[in-house]
Amino acid sequence: MANTFPLFLRSLCLFPLFFLANCSSPLAPALYVFGDSLVDSGNNNFLNTTVKANYKPYGIDFAAGPTGRFTNGNTFADFLAQYLGLPFVPPYLGLSKAEKSKTITGMNYASGSAGILQESGKTYGTNLPLKEQIEFFQKTVDHYLPKNFETNDELSQYLSKSIFGVEIGNNDYFANYLQPAYYNSSYLYNPMQFSGLLLKELKQHLQDLYNLGARKFVVFNIMALGCTPAELYIKNLTSGCAEDVNQIVSLYNEGLPDMLQELNASLQCSTFVLGDIYGFIYDLSQNPYKYGFTDRGPCCVIDYSTYLCQEDVTPCVNRTSNIFWDTGHRSQQTNLLLATDCFSGTTQCTPLNILQLMQK
Repeated sequence: MANTFPLFLRSLCLFPLFFLANCSSPLAPALYVFGDSLVDSGNNNFLNTTVKANYKPYGIDFAAGPTGRFTNGNTFADFLAQYLGLPFVPPYLGLSKAEKSKTITGMNYASGSAGILQESGKTYGTNLPLKEQIEFFQKTVDHYLPKNFETNDELSQYLSKSIFGVEIGNNDYFANYLQPAYYNSSYLYNPMQFSGLLLKELKQHLQDLYNLGARKFVVFNIMALGCTPAELYIKNLTSGCAEDVNQIVSLYNEGLPDMLQELNASLQCSTFVLGDIYGFIYDLSQNPYKYGFTDRGPCCVIDYSTYLCQEDVTPCVNRTSNIFWDTGHRSQQTNLLLATDCFSGTTQCTPLNILQLMQK
């Protein structure tokens, strides 16, 4: 990764980008979010699951307090909405039918523990796998959005200019392939075969979004799971990363760019941006001080039966010093670094950053 990023962040992170976000009109008409707990803004609050973040200390640095966001403050999607000049994207399941009919700045369909595959994360309870998230988006397009547009052409133009963020796949490994006691996927597929299965499924889901009107995509790879506090705890490591886990995940990440290029070439007027979460988290873990971090461990006190924060237990005081908030979710500070560079930098999102994507 480029060594200039931390300096870029310190000089440009707050003032110019929030100045952009506070322009009189938003840079995009809407932001639609699909994914897992890294971008869930509260959908899991309405599901029968143990994977919830609707209690303190989650949301300790968020103005509304605990909302179902799996971090101390803003998610990546929250920062991106701000940078685009949009309000925070509400969770789809948290809106009434009347609210859904009036919401035209975007919705969030992401669900904690969800994956590309239907079965991923289901040992924890109910979630919304990517297929169901897209089905909810189809309902949005078919039933709710048309009430705000006079013609289908206007709706199509609106969708073509909106941003579609997809951050998913982590649980297909962490809550599926890497848990042979609960899932048989590692017995059925070797790592290369499993990555191919995931990429094939994801490709179809992205095509489905395209067929519903999406044109501007930001699709993230899978983060360096071997560097998360969860995997370090499981592997009993006090330094470095669980490189065997990272190698398995890397097979998926190596295939993702080619798959997105294929979609770029075959789907007319589409633009796919690749977000490199893997490289970002790996470099942060190897070089935390370069980015202003001093702690690779979780900020909150962990309940290792769930790998989430213990309820109502005071977290670390300096929450900008930790890469991770709990055992697998980024801190607000890490989300800020990622969103800032992905929005207007050159490292995290390629071949275009999101600001350039808006000009396509």
